[in-house]
Amino acid sequence: MLLAAGFGTRLFPLTLDRPKPAVPVLGRPLITYSVEYLVRSGCCELVINLHYKGEAIRAALGDGAAFGCRIAYSYESDEILGTGGALDHARLLLNPTETFVVMNGKLITTIDLQAALATHRRQHALATLILKPNLHWEPFSIVQVDHTGAIRGFAPPSAAVLPSTPPLFFTGIQILEPEIFDYIPRARFSHTTTDVYPRAIADGRRVIAHIAAPHEEWYEFSTLERYLDLSCHLAGNPQAVIYGEHCHVANDARLSRAVLWNHVTIGPRAVLHEVIVGDGVTIPGNTTLARAAVVRADLLDASKRASYTAEGKGRQIGENFIVHF
Repeated sequence: MLLAAGFGTRLFPLTLDRPKPAVPVLGRPLITYSVEYLVRSGCCELVINLHYKGEAIRAALGDGAAFGCRIAYSYESDEILGTGGALDHARLLLNPTETFVVMNGKLITTIDLQAALATHRRQHALATLILKPNLHWEPFSIVQVDHTGAIRGFAPPSAAVLPSTPPLFFTGIQILEPEIFDYIPRARFSHTTTDVYPRAIADGRRVIAHIAAPHEEWYEFSTLERYLDLSCHLAGNPQAVIYGEHCHVANDARLSRAVLWNHVTIGPRAVLHEVIVGDGVTIPGNTTLARAAVVRADLLDASKRASYTAEGKGRQIGENFIVHF
């Protein structure tokens, strides 16, 4: 199961017209990388939950045939349900007799899922969470693991004390047995790390850590800054300029560390550094922008543009709406 129902608020304004997993990375919807990863790992029947602008994800993936898998969709139509609630809502689409994988739909990774499955089976686990050391002390929740590899709890990022050994964080990839549904609240919002796994641990069930190898890559696109940094990294050049389809850039425009989506026009003598430019945007000549995301202002109605401007979340300049980061 791929989790793809979130609002993507930290990627605002790029998510005004699409959910985070449909945001393009090197010209492809982000979620396509997760689908291909799962298929390579042996998962050929997928369930994807949808809520916010889910039609964009369905348009990108269809029935899964193009990716060598079959995809069913779980629609959270009334309200978003959280990671635990998403599983409960989709339980009839999941095989009630087989081990299954749950993964966030905003990741690109090379983690060896078969190695994690071997850990899961060797430990006779109810749930196995794939973890990585938080080498850069980013604000991820901390997973507390004992000497046997069993997970004992979860703590906020503030619980970390420098300069001790880097804490472990949860990658958003987990392997579960169907019995996990015994611990998922029915028909309501819930999260696995706060409402499901603590209940299972308290009941004596084995919730296990599999720590990914150092060379296994894991990229999570949760903020504008991460989106830009990781796009350049994956392009193989920290100063990369990444072009979508049908982009027109004036010869004397200067761009560095920039991502242009489709149908973007950059006018003469424009200077862009660390800028993300959304579909259909025209940057007028002589514009200078740095550390900003730019989308068409018409993606927001007038009242929302005024509200976001008043709250300091962005500003309209001509036909564009600009958010600095």
